[in-house]
Amino acid sequence: MSSPVPGPAAARAAAGAAPARLTGVGVGPGDPELVTVKGVNALRAAGAVVVPVMAAPDGTAAGGIGRAEATVRHYVDAGRVVRVVFALNERADRARHEAAWDAAGETVAELLRRHGTVAFATIGDPNVYSTFTYLAATVRSLLPAVAIATVPGITAMQDLAARSGAVLTEGAEPLTLVPVTAGSAVLKEALEGPGTVVAYKFGRLADEVAAALRATGRTEGAVWGSSLGLAQEAIRPAAELPGGPLPYLSTLIAPARRTGRGGKL
Repeated sequence: MSSPVPGPAAARAAAGAAPARLTGVGVGPGDPELVTVKGVNALRAAGAVVVPVMAAPDGTAAGGIGRAEATVRHYVDAGRVVRVVFALNERADRARHEAAWDAAGETVAELLRRHGTVAFATIGDPNVYSTFTYLAATVRSLLPAVAIATVPGITAMQDLAARSGAVLTEGAEPLTLVPVTAGSAVLKEALEGPGTVVAYKFGRLADEVAAALRATGRTEGAVWGSSLGLAQEAIRPAAELPGGPLPYLSTLIAPARRTGRGGKL
């Protein structure tokens, strides 16, 4: 009786291969030209490239190509891209949220067993408000020996600063990054302090962000942007914040109050 043919994971172990490796690759805010050379190399070297997609009401993948996937497809054949559902739009039902994370982790763990290497493409940077953080923790609980690595990416605040001419920091100025999902009160507190303030994910609370800027005297010189690097990109002075919601992934930069060149040195 012949022995069973070992699967890919068993074959790698028998050959003394390196442990499975999961790499979070930052692919920037949307412009494919902002993916680093190291990021492109990591995507192309991986056995499979995972991209996150939002869940539809029935738990399946929502339609359309997401920002991370659209960026990845400039460098990787679509046949190597695996769409994995994350409950990115679920905030009320904690159980559904956790179940989606568990399912995503199981899917990626299976891909690692099969291919040995998996890259997870995340917009921006994998260590800045990224879904990769939670995915890596989930996968490690399933595959304790997995190697975890990240490749940094250009962030939305860097891209918006470059496109708008806003200077993020000078001299000894601090830089405060606030996710407005934590509430507009957190943003207002940051605006009352020194240095430049960057607000992420504020699109649904655009009215409250405008009010916080006015209340702290920080509207002048501030700028916001949405859909950076995409065809529908918008970059405007904060004084032109519309009286309604913006795309969820909108970014605001309120530069430090500056009196002259080198004033903060």
